Amino acid sequence: MIEQSGKDRPHILVLGNEKGGSGKSTTGMHLIVALLKRGYRVGSIDLDARQGSLSRLIENRTGYAERSGRSLELPQHRRVFRSEAEVRSAARYEERQALDEALEALVDCHYIVIDTPGSDSYLSRLGHTCADTLITPLNDSFLDLDLLARIDHEGKRVLAPSLYSQMVWEQRQQRAVAKLAPIDWVVMRNRLSHIDARNKREIGFLLEQLGKRIGFRLAPGFGERVIFRELFPKGLTLLDLRDGETGVALNMSHVAARQEVRALLQAIGLPPLRPAVAAGAS
Repeated sequence: MIEQSGKDRPHILVLGNEKGGSGKSTTGMHLIVALLKRGYRVGSIDLDARQGSLSRLIENRTGYAERSGRSLELPQHRRVFRSEAEVRSAARYEERQALDEALEALVDCHYIVIDTPGSDSYLSRLGHTCADTLITPLNDSFLDLDLLARIDHEGKRVLAPSLYSQMVWEQRQQRAVAKLAPIDWVVMRNRLSHIDARNKREIGFLLEQLGKRIGFRLAPGFGERVIFRELFPKGLTLLDLRDGETGVALNMSHVAARQEVRALLQAIGLPPLRPAVAAGAS
């Protein structure tokens, strides 16, 4: 289960993947809303501030709440941009300072969700080092499996960890030096329904091998559903949907997608309701 990291520090969940289109921001927004609905104070940091998908989701959510008059849960949000300094040492100093300031501003939160860039950069590495829980959305294909490992030409055997996996290992080492708790690494398998059963089994077998080798656990992810694109302009999540309140008519696909979200949250180990919220619901 995801727990608070200690009396003096929020628990930090980081969304990390060096490939675009994996669903980091969508997953991050659902985590944020799930925690807020459980009564926790939640902060969010967008380290992919130039692309800004998470920031736009939060802006869209704020705008929708104002237009509709509906009360929606919102995190305390910060954006961190890459430094434009020409000297690398100066750029790294500025980025570290900016991230430290964002974390300090959110120190009173129970949880902080960080969205990282879809590329290998110093800022992305800083974000990974912060992770108490690292969540890596992965589209379930041999092409995307390359993010985690080199696979033999027959697609049967793991040859070696990828550059991304090595980067995560390096950030784990840095946390160990700083005497911080190990990263709980969760790989979520997206779009399971869009591949044939044989490929699904083979990818699953390889992921099980790799998880034991480099230390991550698997969680079910999301199918490629139109509903996520429909909700983006409003900044809504599947956890917000109730008949008649959003202008989105619920159908069986939406119900299935919402069950996927719940299965993911359960696998990650989201905490229970805060006592005050639980008392109010009873």
